[in-house]
Amino acid sequence: MKKYFAVVCFALAFVSGIIQPAQAAESSTPEATVRAFYTWYLQRESGPYQLTDNAIYRFVAKSTVDNLRDEYRHHRLPGGSDYFTRVQDLDARDWLSHMVVHPTIMLDGTAVVPVTFGTAEKQNLVVFVRLEQGLWRITKVEDTEGYLGFHQYDPTD
Repeated sequence: MKKYFAVVCFALAFVSGIIQPAQAAESSTPEATVRAFYTWYLQRESGPYQLTDNAIYRFVAKSTVDNLRDEYRHHRLPGGSDYFTRVQDLDARDWLSHMVVHPTIMLDGTAVVPVTFGTAEKQNLVVFVRLEQGLWRITKVEDTEGYLGFHQYDPTD
């Protein structure tokens, strides 16, 4: 009986729009969330500024978006580059075509997802993702400038 009740509740939530299939699929794993976010983000490169689009809340933690929006309103965005790409200029088509989402590293409740973009001038990012209200959402993005890149640790080195 409990099994049928759960199925009926899920169906009602799905039909009423509380649960949306794309959103559930996008956030099923940290890697899927990161890939879905950057696909959305880079496709919107020529449109309205992504940070002002409420759709960003599907992928990014509310506290992160709210803090970035506050910085944006006060003209204090860090670093002089885009927070989520860590560059000023990029070729969105190249990045979309050449996005490599590397395996996740779990540290307590935080998923650390390395991502590499581009062909000629590659950009390596480290994306931090946590569960928020049952969905994986991005909490922080860092670049790897100054690092040698992603490679397997060899204790003999």
